[in-house]
Formats: sequence, C-alpha cells, structure tokens
Amino acid sequence: MDKKTQTKPTESPDKGKILSKPRIFFGLTFILFSVVLTLSFVSYLMNWKADQSQAGTMTDKTIQSSNVFGKVGDWLGNIFIFESIGIASFIIAFLFLVVGTLILKKRTFKPWKTIGHSLFFICWLPIFMGAVTKGQGVLGGVYGYQIMDYLNAIIGSVGLWVVLAASILLYFILEFNLRPSSIKSKLDKINDNTIGRVKSMMPSSEENFEADEELEEEAPETVSNVTVTDLSNKTKAKEQEPVSVPKGFPEVQPSTDIETIVTPNHTSFEEEEKPVSLNLNTKPSVPTSTPEQAFDITPVSPAISPVPPASMPAQDNIKFNVEVAPVIDVLDDSDKKSQELIEKHGLYDHKLDLAGFQMPTVELLKDYGNEEISINKEELEENKNKIVGLLKNFNVGISEIKATIGPTVTLYEIVPEAGIRVSAIKKLQDDIALNLSALGIRIIAPMPGKGTIGIEVPRKNPTMVSMRSVIASHKFQNTDMDLPVVFGKTISNEVFMADLAKMPHLLMAGATGQGKSVGINAILTSLLYKKHPSELKFVMVDPKKVELSLYSKIERHYLAKLPDAEEAIITDTNKVINTLNSLCIEMDTRYDLLKNAFCKNLKEYNKKFTERKLNPENGHRFLPYIVLVVDEFADLIMTAGKEVELPIARLAQLARAVGIHLIVATQRPSVNVITGMIKANFPARAAFRVISSVDSRTILDSPGADQLIGKGDMLYFNGNEILRLQCAFVDTPEVERLAEYIGEQKGYSSAFLLPEFVSEDSTSTVGAFDPNEKDALFEEAARIIVSTQQGSTSMLQRQLKLGYNRAGRIMDQLEATGIVGGFNGAKAREVIISDLHSLEQFLEDLRN
Repeated sequence: MDKKTQTKPTESPDKGKILSKPRIFFGLTFILFSVVLTLSFVSYLMNWKADQSQAGTMTDKTIQSSNVFGKVGDWLGNIFIFESIGIASFIIAFLFLVVGTLILKKRTFKPWKTIGHSLFFICWLPIFMGAVTKGQGVLGGVYGYQIMDYLNAIIGSVGLWVVLAASILLYFILEFNLRPSSIKSKLDKINDNTIGRVKSMMPSSEENFEADEELEEEAPETVSNVTVTDLSNKTKAKEQEPVSVPKGFPEVQPSTDIETIVTPNHTSFEEEEKPVSLNLNTKPSVPTSTPEQAFDITPVSPAISPVPPASMPAQDNIKFNVEVAPVIDVLDDSDKKSQELIEKHGLYDHKLDLAGFQMPTVELLKDYGNEEISINKEELEENKNKIVGLLKNFNVGISEIKATIGPTVTLYEIVPEAGIRVSAIKKLQDDIALNLSALGIRIIAPMPGKGTIGIEVPRKNPTMVSMRSVIASHKFQNTDMDLPVVFGKTISNEVFMADLAKMPHLLMAGATGQGKSVGINAILTSLLYKKHPSELKFVMVDPKKVELSLYSKIERHYLAKLPDAEEAIITDTNKVINTLNSLCIEMDTRYDLLKNAFCKNLKEYNKKFTERKLNPENGHRFLPYIVLVVDEFADLIMTAGKEVELPIARLAQLARAVGIHLIVATQRPSVNVITGMIKANFPARAAFRVISSVDSRTILDSPGADQLIGKGDMLYFNGNEILRLQCAFVDTPEVERLAEYIGEQKGYSSAFLLPEFVSEDSTSTVGAFDPNEKDALFEEAARIIVSTQQGSTSMLQRQLKLGYNRAGRIMDQLEATGIVGGFNGAKAREVIISDLHSLEQFLEDLRN
C-alpha cells in the first residue's frame, strides 16, 4: 500500500483529556472515604457490643478497640449504624463512591437514578429491619426502631407489614415498569424476534423475485413478498388443511383463525419494515385447492399505511417534508402598549390604597352554641296522623307522605291517590291549621319540580339560625359570586345564598317587628365580609334615623355621599332626592365610560382597566359597585312622591349594567307605595310576615306571606319560585363590633363622593354674571354647547376633562349669561343661542 494513502489510526476522544489535579484529589478522597466507611461498618457489625461501649472513650489510651480503624471506626459505626439508620449506612458509603466516580468522569452509574434508589432504601430499609428484628440489635438503628414502633402503635403490626409490602411492590412496579402496557410491549418484542427467525429461513432475493412474477401471473391482487407466521396454534396440525403457496415460500398449515404478519419489501428481506396485522378468518387469498375467500386488513398502528397494490408504483424513497406554520397573535397598538405596561408595572391593583386592610373575622359575630336540629319523633308522628286523618275525613286518599325538618317549619310532602283534585286539598288549609292547632300553615300545591303537595307546619321548638353559622359555612366562604348575599337557611337546613349582581334589585316588605331590619343587617353584613372597600360602596337612606346609624363608623371605607353632605347616612327627604338624582348622573357617566371602552357591563370594564387597556387620562377609572339601601320607602313616597319614584324607577331600569343595585324595604307594601313601575323592575323580592293576603299579593303576586310566623320567617321570590327561609339573626352588638373593627382601620380621606346635583330650587339662586369671575374655559365650553345644541354638564366633563364641580360652575355661568336655559330635571338644558356665528357676536359683546 502506498504511504500517501495510508491513514493514521483514530485516537480516542478521551485519550487526550487530562484530569486536573484538584479533580483527581477530590475524586480519590471520596472513594477512599467510602472504603474507610465500609470497612469501619463491617468491623463494627462484627463487634458492635464492645465497640459501642468504647465509642465515647476517644481520648482514653488504656482502652483498645477491635475495629480495623480503631476508635475512629467505632465512632463512625456508632454514629451511622447504631444511632441512625442501621445497615442502610452502607448506602451512604456507596454514595460517596458514586460521587468520587463522577468527579473522575467515569460514568459507570446514572447519578440521579442511583441517588433516588439510595434515598428510597435509606428511608425504608431501617424500618423493614426494625420490623424484622423487633428492635433487637443494630440492623435497623434508632431511626428504624422509632418509626417502626410509632407505626406499630398507630396501625398495628398487620398494618405495618401492609405498608412495607406496598412500598416494596410500588418500588418494583416503578423500577421494572410492570404495567400492563409495558408487559404487552415486551410480548410484542418476543413476537418480533420470532418473525426475525422465520425471515432467516426465507430463500434468497432472486428466488423471491421469481416467486413474485409467478404470483403476479396467477393472482394479480396478491401482496408481494408475504411472510406468514402461525402465531395462534389454536388447532392441531392434523385438523389444518394444506395451503398451496407460490414457489419460494415456506409451507404453512393455516388454522381456522390465524393472525398473520405481512411485511412489504421492495428490495430484500434483510431490510426492517413495520409490520401490518391481517386477520384471516378462513383461508389465505393465495391460490389453493379450495375456493377463494376474502380477508380483512387491519393496521397495527395509525402511523402504518396499508400495503399498496401491485399495480401502483412504490413511492418509499420520495422525500416528504411537513412544516406547520406557527400561530402568530396579531396585537394592535393599544394591546401592545397594555402588555408593555403590565410587564413594567404589573396589573392594576385597586386595593393598593388600602393594602393593609384586614377583612372582618368570624369571631366578631356571636356564637349561639349548638344549632343542630333536634328531631321530635312524637311530634312528627302526631302531625302525620292528624293530616292523614283529616284528609281521610274529607275523602282525600294519600298513597305516600314524607317529612323534611327545617329550622323553623317541617315540610310534609304528600302524594294523593289517583283521581284526587289538587284544588280539593288547597281548600282544606284552614281545616288543617285548626286540626293541628298551629299558625302559619302553608300549602304548596303542587310543589315546583315534584309530583307532590307540600304542607308546611311550624315546629313547636324552632332552632335559631345565627349569622355566624352561615358566614362560616363552606358555601359562603368559597363562593365566586360578585355580590354574595346570604339570607339564612332553607327548610332542608341548607345555607341559602343569592347574587345581588344578578337579582339585580331587591324589594323587601314586612310588618313591624317581623325581622325586616334584621334582614337588611344580614344582607349588609354578608357584603362587608366579602368585598374590599375599593370594590363596594353603600348609599344609605334611613328616614327613621336609627336603623342604619350603626354604619356611620365605616363612612371612610364603604359609604358614599354628596360632596356638600355632612353625614353619609341620609335622613333628610330633600337630600334623598338630590342623592337619587346624583346616582342617575353617576349612572349616565358610567354608561359613557362603558361606551368609550366598548364594554357591556361593569365586570368587563373593570377587567379591561385592571389589564391597563384603558387610559386614566381619558377619564377612565376603576368603578366600584354601588348599593343603594332604602330602609323605609313608604315614608319617602308620602313626603316626596314622584320626585323619589321617578329616579328610583330609572335606576331600577338602567343601573344594573353599570354596577348600581337597589335594596328597597318598606313596612306597608300597598299599591300606592310599591307601584307597578317599581314592581316591574324588582324581580327579586323578600317578604316577611305581613298583615293581610292583599299585602302578600302586592309584594309576591301570590298569597302566603300572611301565613308566616314571624321572627325571621320569610319567603323569597326570585322570579321563578317562592322559597321559605329562616333569616339569619344578627344582633345590634354584633353589627357594632363589625363596624368598629372596620372603622378602626386606615380608610380613605373621605367617603366616596357622588356627582354634584343642582336642584331646581338652587337654580333660581344663580345671580348676575360677573366677567371677572368667568372661568378660563368659559368660551370653549360655550362653543361646545352651541355646536352640539346639548346643554349637558356631563358632556362638558368628558369634552373638557373636568370634574363635576367645575363643569357645574361653568354651566351656571352659561345660564347666567343667557346661553343656556334653566335646569330641566333629568333632561339636558335648552340651548338658547342657535349657531356659532351668533355665539361669537355674543361673546364679543360680553368682552366689551
């Protein structure tokens, strides 16, 4: 061979690498220490009783040690074996060997897998040895004995061995992958090896080629190069019929049900191909002495294509590339800017002004002790017999009766016999009440969603439902409602909640002393326990001046008021009118903000603002929910009439989407107080006990409220069905403690300020115009008013980006100069000057 053509032998890539001296030093140190530990442990186990007594005499020269490493070996054995983990200490020595080997780069181990196995045995081997030796000797160590003794005391000896067996079984399953899928894959590998042995018995490629030609002449539809392997062996060989196979193929005796493997091959049998499974239910399709039979081809996996027909050209060598285009999110400029702001500052946190605010705790509410319902079987049996006997006297047969015990009443559900009219039972309400000697009997015929008739009978010893029990319930604590209101418990003793944001307004009625004010306190308490001061504001109207005065302490946290109001809780009728009209202005302003933000409701708007998609410079701000609470609505109607009814009706019609909700309560639910306009916009209603059925029909559109027993017994109507509830009881001292807890914390500088409202009386006090006090934006505001022909203060706020107070003063100046007319209620002011040309002449004269 020529010298030029000779090649140098390739050197191993690891041969030229030289280990650094520190690596060699530390690697050999770890290995040497593992050897020292191993020999010390072995020697300690041989003489552990003597070595253990000498472990604490390191400095005493007179005492000789039997350990191969002397007293150091005794000390190591005592620390690791006796006082720690027993014979599992050898694993620690093994880990030092592994670390030393890795430092020297001799990767004979898989480090993380090895460490994982080692930790498993370090944890469980001492416990196992402690269970075997029962704490005798040092094989389990102190750790193994203590854990074994603790488990033995807790779960017993049988439970201990069950835990040990389960851990060992789990280890083998995870280590050797003993799952059904892995076992199946191993069986498939065995089948593949069998196929490989059959392939080795096949003739050469030339004979295969000849066989293919003969096969194409005799059976054009036959698959080329078929390798058949009998895998089932379900029948005996003498029962199998011989099959004639083309030349070049081994003879196979097929059975009646055979699973075969067909391997397409276009070059030679030595190339590995993915098999395709065929299920032959009768005979192969190759020419035989019997008639031809059909067979089905079933691919083994979806990734394997069926064998192409012989007439189609093979296309295995065609290069085929598949590219998937990435999904690109197209963001506009505003979205990009919001993403940049979020990355820089994070999401807007509306709670940041009062970041240290602590929500009230359940301990502020009084614990009334055990509130479990006691079952009086004698009372139940007595009432059942009276009901059945009375109905039988009136020829009303019953096929079934069932009782459901609630906190206040017991519901008896009866199934009448066939042919009994429901009206026949409803007429017997007074007779049943007389027979049971009980008040508050209510018949529900039929019960919604059930094929039964309900009879509600008050219990002799009702159970109190405290506010603490419903606030501490799992249902209230984990609710995702926007404005959760917990009323109390149902007849089935379940906590009943409703979302004020979805009601969206609540109308309450009840006679004096029947629990109406307690119900209002329960609603306010549940909202205070769930919402942060930045998320909720209350507008409280209390004509009686004593019911809602307890909440004055939370003025700087939760209350809202007019800018010129001295107290947040409104008691004067004139101020109530101004506040309601101010809420209408706030509603219109919020609708304008939602329109500019392209949002449909308050939740979507606040979400956009939190994600920094709305610019505060354009007037956008985080909008809290506003809940208007009116304690005695009948008194307002008597004193103010339409001036109160119209803004409340307008708020009830429109304010839902912008997060303003109403809770209106009254003692006298007559038709002149609760008019049709108000009822139509208050779908949710809560009725406590009223005097007459007429009042019940006024509030609920059905009788029943006059049959209640008082003391928080109530009916709730959500627009679909009427539910009987026991309202939760919250006492005045509990409300005081809650208000003091909130009021003592840091609050805002003042209450939430509503827009300023100028009433008709105040418009007459607009004096003569003084040019020296003219606002700097007076002329610009005049041009906006005249060009749009709309005298609206809120429009000046948006166009000039002003506060409501300044915009109101400019509007007063425009009225004083004669550009706009006087106040026109909820409508916009009349614009007196018709065009801009006339306005410029008017302004020029005003300057001179």
